[in-house]
Amino acid sequence: MKPIECELEPEVLAAVLQSCWPGRVDAPLRAHVAACAICSDVVAIAGVFDDARGEMRARTVVPDSGRVWWLAQLRARREAGEAAGRPITAAQVIAFACAVGLLGACFGATSAWFQSALRWIASTVSGFDAKALLPSATALLAEHGALVLATAAVLFLVPTAVYLALGRD
Repeated sequence: MKPIECELEPEVLAAVLQSCWPGRVDAPLRAHVAACAICSDVVAIAGVFDDARGEMRARTVVPDSGRVWWLAQLRARREAGEAAGRPITAAQVIAFACAVGLLGACFGATSAWFQSALRWIASTVSGFDAKALLPSATALLAEHGALVLATAAVLFLVPTAVYLALGRD
């Protein structure tokens, strides 16, 4: 049965990792490594790992501490600004929704044609006649098409503008 560990393996590993192998190691340990398959594998593998660690250490670029501190300060300021802006953004969205609702309520209350259109829609829905609906709807759009388009533009363009303005932050 082949042994899976050797009693001198920790000493061999320490010698390789401390860059003492093979020049600054006593002769009996070198003779043991030559005879022991486990210790010779440890020397081979640990040497490769140690060489790779040295190469990685040479290629590693650590930024200056001043730059790291400056970037951390910038990130902290940005995050603080975002946290402070969230309630303001929520208040702006609520104010915009209230303004649109108030505008709609004022428009609905003061516009005689809009009120008549609502009454007509309510009466049409209760006794739904698809053939009578189309000519009346086209007549309504023909009379007030510009107003309908302006209202639709405001309802779609203003939220888009608000979204784009707030999205750049």
